[in-house]
Amino acid sequence: MGNLRIGHKIALAREYYAKWGDDLKAESGVSAMVRELAAKAADSAGMCVESGVADACGRCDRNEGGSCCGAGIENRYTPEMLLINLLMGAVLPDSRDSEKSCYFLSGRGCVLSAREVLCINYLCARLQREIPGEKLILLQETNGKEMDILFALHDRIKQFVRRKTP
Repeated sequence: MGNLRIGHKIALAREYYAKWGDDLKAESGVSAMVRELAAKAADSAGMCVESGVADACGRCDRNEGGSCCGAGIENRYTPEMLLINLLMGAVLPDSRDSEKSCYFLSGRGCVLSAREVLCINYLCARLQREIPGEKLILLQETNGKEMDILFALHDRIKQFVRRKTP
């Protein structure tokens, strides 16, 4: 699935959601995992703001002609990860805002609720220098909790899809 174009992955995720969204929501534990992931993602987003990462990334994107969320990052996403986003209520775009940016980056930031590990955890060298160490540690601990539930839910969704597809 890694070689599929992003439009095809989005179409597959939408198809899976239309066919199996209700079944997934009813599957034992999946809804609880989706809620837990949403809570952990909100904690991570809050820590990004509190630590100064969100502001620094926004300044870099506006003032330096781009961000780390460059074109091609979207290729890391699987249809199953995009399905998780649909289960979380995210709206997947039909086109990209900028040819230089990730397909999922809008003028207000990432449109995804569930992000790839790289997107959650990456900190450029500038951020590593500018953000105080104690804040970086707290941010990474918070991000780690988000990634733990993300891994478990992604695996659960992949197993479900494998059972349902020939």
